[in-house]
Amino acid sequence: MTTAPGPAMFVRLADMHDARESARIEAFVAEHPSTPFHRPAWLQAIEEGTGQRAFGLVAERAGVIAGWLALTEVRSVLFPPALVSGAFGVGGGVLAETDEAGAMLLRAAQEMAQRLSVSSVELRGGTANEGWQPITGKHANFSRPLAEDREAELAAIPRKARAEVRKCLRSPLEIVVGHSDHLDTFYRCYAESVHNLGTPVFPRKLFAAVLGHFGEDADILTALHEGRGVSSVLSLYHQGAVMPYWGGGGLEARALKSNERIYFELMDHGRARGCTQFDYGRSKVGSGPYNFKKWQGFEPEPLTYWSWTAPGSTARNIDPTDQSYSASIDLWKMLPLSVATRIGPFIARGLG
Repeated sequence: MTTAPGPAMFVRLADMHDARESARIEAFVAEHPSTPFHRPAWLQAIEEGTGQRAFGLVAERAGVIAGWLALTEVRSVLFPPALVSGAFGVGGGVLAETDEAGAMLLRAAQEMAQRLSVSSVELRGGTANEGWQPITGKHANFSRPLAEDREAELAAIPRKARAEVRKCLRSPLEIVVGHSDHLDTFYRCYAESVHNLGTPVFPRKLFAAVLGHFGEDADILTALHEGRGVSSVLSLYHQGAVMPYWGGGGLEARALKSNERIYFELMDHGRARGCTQFDYGRSKVGSGPYNFKKWQGFEPEPLTYWSWTAPGSTARNIDPTDQSYSASIDLWKMLPLSVATRIGPFIARGLG
């Protein structure tokens, strides 16, 4: 007796602007270990905030989702084009219930790249098929469980770092939490911080779009000194984790230790929201932020990314620590903040 084969699996392009389609995919992402950057909400916010096109590939069998690959087509006047999962994020890659679904999604991404005349496909996480190039040893993530309460959180910090945190807790700062109503203050703090690092600032509308699409799953925490914001962080909330994703402060923040303060206060805020994990995010191995997070007691978790390059094409390189960019970074730091904030978004929209 023979058994009839079950329904075939196929991969199709998702309609990212159909509310019912997005809701189905959001539910699939929520049911699997994932990051905020797998969510349709992230793709839609990136498209709205940067103009880079959102795509999504769905693997289905008998009308049931078996896999999902979020992609953004990132084009720039400075770098070769790429399909990125997830663009402007630090996580991404295939979510699939079977190896078959995952392999089909990756092959479909390669075919899409060639149809779009895109040089490469980048995955910020997950696994990949044979023929994809692993990228290892460059980045690490820092995440750990939140302690039971504020005092236990202090005790979890190594002794030397704990002394510095206690000092910052005595700073004359007011901590406030808001949403889109705090965006102007956040953007000023963020723009000054990234300019000091020699990095082009992302457009303000990107942050507005993320706040709009994420709703209660995002907020802004700010440290005020004499009524003026000196440090601010925009955080995402996903599967029980609070992730401080964008943030910073200017020169005044150093003297007030307000950057250290907002991250400790964010732990408390996340706990109050019911979070159990603090995801400090990705840092370049050996960088200042990497060493600072280790100093605070977080252990690095090596990250593996993947890249596939179309035959005859050149993969893009947007690594800001590459020696070839050092002169450009130094020059960017010399620009007045007002000028950098005006022209930065035109460059940064291609750095996803």
